[in-house]
Amino acid sequence: MKTNHRKILITGNMGYVGPGVETHLRKLIPDVTLVGMDSGIFAHCLTGAERLPETIIDQQIFSDVRDVTPELLKGVTGIVHLAAISNDPMGKSFESATEAINHIATVQLAKMAKTAGVRNFVFASSCSMYGAANEEARTESAPLNPLTAYARSKVASEVDLKALANAEFEVTCLRFPTACGMSPRLRLDLVLNDFVASAIANKEIVVLSDGSPWRPLIDVRDMARAIGWALTRESDTETGFLAVNVGKNEWNYQVRDLAHAVSDACAGVKVSINTDAAPDNRSYRVNFDLFSSMTSDDLLIHDLTSSIGLLKEGLENMSFSDGDFRSTQWMRLKVLQKHMDEGAIDKEIRWV
Repeated sequence: MKTNHRKILITGNMGYVGPGVETHLRKLIPDVTLVGMDSGIFAHCLTGAERLPETIIDQQIFSDVRDVTPELLKGVTGIVHLAAISNDPMGKSFESATEAINHIATVQLAKMAKTAGVRNFVFASSCSMYGAANEEARTESAPLNPLTAYARSKVASEVDLKALANAEFEVTCLRFPTACGMSPRLRLDLVLNDFVASAIANKEIVVLSDGSPWRPLIDVRDMARAIGWALTRESDTETGFLAVNVGKNEWNYQVRDLAHAVSDACAGVKVSINTDAAPDNRSYRVNFDLFSSMTSDDLLIHDLTSSIGLLKEGLENMSFSDGDFRSTQWMRLKVLQKHMDEGAIDKEIRWV
């Protein structure tokens, strides 16, 4: 394992994924200097945290990723790039900002990083770029069919990052499936997390689709472990570029199976499925053979049962009971809309 990192910058660290990445990297590379950079849009969305997650890092910078300067990258050896408008509903409502943040700012950061001598650039990409797919699980060489602004931004970023990569500037694009699991900044606008919250607060899970769409899942804690692997892996390509699906083949699920798995873990919960719903085009299965061939069997360890269990435990410890949670800050789009209504941010998601 390569552990020559002295200073790692984590962009977008004050979101759903960031706290787990900070914790894992602190354990994986104990003597590294960890620097977080975030605009703070979702910093207040803490859930069950006993301490501010950012106290585990060495420095927290409040800055928009669109405003990065070369000075910020001085001495940085690795970048974990999480900063993004992170789902389809936000991308649809803020399409211009999604392109500016997810694509243009990503490439701008990577160019500056390469010039500054940063060795490793880890990009949080997405399996959503495969779009609607048939029953065949998508490999990394499968055609890309992005259906949303969010997915298009990930495709565009990967194309431009590949052009920048070389032996001195290694780029790893981790194509993550749908995230799930407990976090100090929990999101409930994710399918499994929504189901667990519904089970606890309402004793019922309502599946709006017919339940047939496929969703590959990955626990947020395993996302952190994959990011640690990407930062410390031995380079195995002359091009300096790797795009890889991150997960396990057995973690492809149909939505109805997720609903029933949550119901089984939470006593007395009813599952209602809309069998008359129109087809959901966001259905795809993903092949993770490449990732499996490059990593040890014990890198990803948090399966569906584990994710549901810790979500249930975390929400119950918080005495969670808000049956109307889809109208609250548990949903990232609602946070942005509230900020806008209060005049705190503009339509480009910049602080006013």
